[in-house]
Amino acid sequence: MTIFSDIGRYLLMIKGMFSRPENKKMYGKELIHQCVEIGIGSLGIVTIISIFIGAVSTIQTAYQLVSPLIPKSTIAQVVRDTIILEFAPTLVCIVLAGVAGSRIASELGNMRVSEQIDALEIMGVKTKTYLILPKILAALLMIPLLVVIAMTLGIWGGRLAGVSSGIISGQEFDAGLKLFFDPFTVKFALIKSYVFAFIISSIAAFYGYYVKGSALEIGRASTKAVVVSCILILFADYVLSALLLKAN
Repeated sequence: MTIFSDIGRYLLMIKGMFSRPENKKMYGKELIHQCVEIGIGSLGIVTIISIFIGAVSTIQTAYQLVSPLIPKSTIAQVVRDTIILEFAPTLVCIVLAGVAGSRIASELGNMRVSEQIDALEIMGVKTKTYLILPKILAALLMIPLLVVIAMTLGIWGGRLAGVSSGIISGQEFDAGLKLFFDPFTVKFALIKSYVFAFIISSIAAFYGYYVKGSALEIGRASTKAVVVSCILILFADYVLSALLLKAN
């Protein structure tokens, strides 16, 4: 029954977000603030992860392709598709669930425990619209952008590792990147990033907004938000892959 109760409260929270804002300027400032927190705040970890994932993918792919009959440009092709289809959108969003998701849950949970949300509601502020909607909109704006950055840096990191280690030349890697490239893979990755962004921000906001008890519950809510977000991201990844790739 707890699961159905949580689903009901989650849907009511989403519905409650779409209220007319009292002060559009105030909401705009909050949106910009959340974009900076989610985008700039997560850029460092996304950069590091993307470069090293690309580098490791190139080395491991080269290790597997030992046959002289397989051209070296295939390494770049495999790295490109792996990063664009899976590593950039899925792995980066799982990391962002821990970075941005836990921050959102902790921020809202702290406001709930310290009764700041109650004070805002007494003042007539629609807290779901003011506190939750900007966070979700900021995630929908910034996380796909971070995924695109992750794609670029991942492929660049793979090229850098391949050339510096002597596994593949720059010309062969560039030729492999263009080999059998399907633009739909980029569209598919962006579709996944938007879905994952909504999952991360809305689940984290839900668990943070409805925290009950002492400050100890804030940590539990943050952990629960990250775990549930990761599970839903993996499930959504499977569903989207089964539907969109099959349809294409």
